[in-house]
Amino acid sequence: MEVRAYLKGARLSPQKAGLVADQVRGLDVEKALDVLSFSKKKGANIIKKLLDSAISNAENNENADIDNLKIQSIIVNKGLVMKRIKIRARGRADRMRKPLCNIEIKLIEKLQEAESGTES
Repeated sequence: MEVRAYLKGARLSPQKAGLVADQVRGLDVEKALDVLSFSKKKGANIIKKLLDSAISNAENNENADIDNLKIQSIIVNKGLVMKRIKIRARGRADRMRKPLCNIEIKLIEKLQEAESGTES
């Protein structure tokens, strides 16, 4: 079972979002929520909300147990770039680039290891 949540046009640069995504990639959901809730970065709050959405999707749509969920992948892609103009002295203008990013989280259920009682 694979569950995903997707966020398009997050007001965050892909580089900064990638730094936060690297911290939680491959972790259990509980550990990832702890890491994200105590991080001071702006991207941590955005990715935490997206992770909560993915957990809700798994719980409501797939009837998955929350305790057995693990982050399979977090993909941060480049999105649109907003171009703005900052007025400078002597009639000049500088162009400001405000990048956006797209974030996708995929969750999987950890495999239940069968307890094999080898009695001899």
